[in-house]
Amino acid sequence: MAPKVLRFPSEEATAIALANYIADLSAKSIAAHGSFSVVLSGGTLFDTTRKLLEPPYIKSIDWSKWLIFFLDERVVPLDHPDSNYKLAYDGFLSKVPIPKSNIYPIKENLSPEEAAEEYEQRLKQLVANNTLKTSPTTGFAKFDLMLVGMGPDGHVASLFCWHFQRFEKQKWVTFITDSPKPPPPRITFTFPLINSASEIALVVVGEEKADAVKVALGEHASYGYPLPVQKVSPEGNLTWFLDNGATSRL
Repeated sequence: MAPKVLRFPSEEATAIALANYIADLSAKSIAAHGSFSVVLSGGTLFDTTRKLLEPPYIKSIDWSKWLIFFLDERVVPLDHPDSNYKLAYDGFLSKVPIPKSNIYPIKENLSPEEAAEEYEQRLKQLVANNTLKTSPTTGFAKFDLMLVGMGPDGHVASLFCWHFQRFEKQKWVTFITDSPKPPPPRITFTFPLINSASEIALVVVGEEKADAVKVALGEHASYGYPLPVQKVSPEGNLTWFLDNGATSRL
């Protein structure tokens, strides 16, 4: 299925459109199966979800049915400034009434390899007890929504251009010990798990990402060695949310 590419005149307009999209998807998912499983990535994405903390969304969304997971995570204590969980909690999760038991951070005090394996086994247990859906195509967990950002180099999650983890096909969650962005040790969802999602929102704002957007969406997008972001191809729907800066090279 071809992706939907939405271009907005400003970051503010992008944030409003993203809030409308998430609120609508939340209502539909909860009506269909009683919950809304959301995977968050780090970086500037939390800034662009800020409208969910404002009326009418903050009061109209049934936050008690949300299940929160993390697309990738730095292997640091949960209260560390580099932790995506801390970034999400301080900036977003602490401001909405999502039950703490519905938020799934990584387990502390494990090696990157152990943390990845533990998170994968936890996801498989949630599939086994029907908390999460299963993709009939891959057998992987099928999340309702993955909110995915992109780096200026075209990486997503912690799947970087010159690292073998981007080619993993069997594992749901893998690890990296030499991330080109600090801190080096991380865990990350793999592309088979990412692409099992019902919906993926690729949220890209800022002129510093315009070159990667041009490679991914421009007229020569199918040429040469693809960026990691070009491997995002869900079973369901892919929607790009782009502001004027990100599209300035298209």
